[in-house]
Amino acid sequence: MDFEKARFNMIEQQIRPWNVLNQKVLDLLEMIKRENFVCTGLEKLAFTDCDLPIRVNGADTGEAMFSPKMEARILQELELGTHEKVLEIGTGTGYMAALMAQQCAHVTTIELNPAIAELARSNLKKNGITRVKVLEGCGFQLAPTLGQFDVIVLSGSTPIMPAGLLEAVNPLGRLMAVIGQAPAMQLVLARKSRDGQLITTPLFETMTKVLINAPKANEFVF
Repeated sequence: MDFEKARFNMIEQQIRPWNVLNQKVLDLLEMIKRENFVCTGLEKLAFTDCDLPIRVNGADTGEAMFSPKMEARILQELELGTHEKVLEIGTGTGYMAALMAQQCAHVTTIELNPAIAELARSNLKKNGITRVKVLEGCGFQLAPTLGQFDVIVLSGSTPIMPAGLLEAVNPLGRLMAVIGQAPAMQLVLARKSRDGQLITTPLFETMTKVLINAPKANEFVF
């Protein structure tokens, strides 16, 4: 398979039509080889327009990588600065952390599944990705113990905006997550003002798996 041709087609036929036009982001998609981060046996599917399952030792974990266009759009909307510290909840195979690490000062990423966390560490090491630290545990519980971050990204959805994570965002920082419940979910970018006020911007509708231990919306019983 000609991976470079497949990568070119992915960028031109999937990424650009989804309004990802930032050249730095497009350059990163060429530099960080996605086929090196998908699970064994799925390399030829690395550039397809779909979420790919995450497997460990051939067994399906029930988790999945975002589609390429979703990853690219998130990276573009974040507008990461070289001085910024990023926290990611949901490491997966490490690909998103690898992309973000090229644009910021450091990425801390938390993965609940120890086997997936080890897979991510291996992928990052094999691909020479530095400035990424992979932690094991529940991101919603660990985040408040890790200090403040300029950016927090959730690689999954949460029914409501996670207040505990927002407290870990620096003034002028931002949090990005898929918010809502099926069938109504949106990718939302929340910006914190200098005085701590929150400004939320819905970006587009999407659907993705709810992160384990995500805060639940209040349920009313009549």
